[in-house]
Amino acid sequence: MKFHGRLRLFLMLLAAVGLGVLSYFGVGAEKLCSVNQIEQGLDLSGGVDIVYEADQEFVSESEMNAAVSLLQGRMDWNGWTEAEVAKEGSRRIRVQIPGVENAEEAIEKIGRTGQLTFVDNRGEVLLTGDMVAAAEKQVGAVDEFSGTVPYVALEFNEEGKKLFAEVTEKNIGNVIHIVMDDEIISSPVVQTSITDGHAMITGQFSGEEAEELASLIRAGSLPFNLNILQMKNVGARLGADALSGGIMAGFVGVALVLLFMIAKYKLLGFAADWALIIFIGLELIFLSIFKVTLTLPGIAGLVLSAGMAVDANVVIFERIKEELIGGNTLRVAIKNGFKRATPAILDGNVTTLIAAVVLYFMGSGTVKGFAATLTIGIVLSMFTAMFVTRVIVNSMMQAGIHNPKYYGLRLK
Repeated sequence: MKFHGRLRLFLMLLAAVGLGVLSYFGVGAEKLCSVNQIEQGLDLSGGVDIVYEADQEFVSESEMNAAVSLLQGRMDWNGWTEAEVAKEGSRRIRVQIPGVENAEEAIEKIGRTGQLTFVDNRGEVLLTGDMVAAAEKQVGAVDEFSGTVPYVALEFNEEGKKLFAEVTEKNIGNVIHIVMDDEIISSPVVQTSITDGHAMITGQFSGEEAEELASLIRAGSLPFNLNILQMKNVGARLGADALSGGIMAGFVGVALVLLFMIAKYKLLGFAADWALIIFIGLELIFLSIFKVTLTLPGIAGLVLSAGMAVDANVVIFERIKEELIGGNTLRVAIKNGFKRATPAILDGNVTTLIAAVVLYFMGSGTVKGFAATLTIGIVLSMFTAMFVTRVIVNSMMQAGIHNPKYYGLRLK
């Protein structure tokens, strides 16, 4: 029995050390699963924050999605692959570009509205984006010889229908380039004259590529402009100071929790600290795996979830103390302590988890970062409290540590 208990303790020690090493050094040259792979938010890395707003009161969700696709495409064209573009409410879009110092220069590169044109090989403009009534990804057979493939279906308004019929009749066998902001996004070949205002853009598209092309075309025909509501620079130095300050606060907070648990609960507190170290390693790895963008409030979410992980242990340990005071044996006290504390832990954590999920889906920016770290932390805290701590405490008992005073019983 002692051998099995000590073996489990050794394995838990290896788990704690292994998670710590993995979360710090990662795997391979890219340091996968490490803190180096955790993306930093604008408030930590510095950059530009811009908020756009549609200039009309009523905007459909598909139109907003098209505008998001337009802006995201411009981020990619400018090499800002780490930039984030997200809707805020029904009319606003927030753009965050890490590593860029000049907001006005970024706005100039992004532009305000999408200019979509259809041009021939000579560069002559044949149609403009405002003549496109709809652009959708569809899946089906494009001819009698092909199977089911993704393609983009276009529909023109009345003005575009007439003009497109003339253009296609004159350009059969020729290429018509679809151009967005001087960038060619597609070059379909005209197969026949199209007089009904409906056209197909075919090619070797994947489903994602067809949807992206349709979104860009829709963005170029948006019936509204995007006005700049707010813009600000976040200096890289300010972000670095915020990061170092947040990390230091996290270290101090966790260290105080570790000391408090040992001082208050002795051996049980040591078990809780052991589980907390495993919890921190797991959370850092999961943040890296799920590509969570870490913000300053996100660091607060990390520290808060660490406190909640220990809080669950406090509930368990108090139950164990009550069982011991009631005269139960150590084995029965530990078993009943975990069993009777579980409903309270689940209820408390699930209600907080619901609030965190709502914040994540309805919030934006740094609020979203806080909610993400808190959500992951809550799930992991329940796992470490009800499984990892249980294994450690039971292993300590089986390893030969049987004196009830080490588990909270105070003899007078």
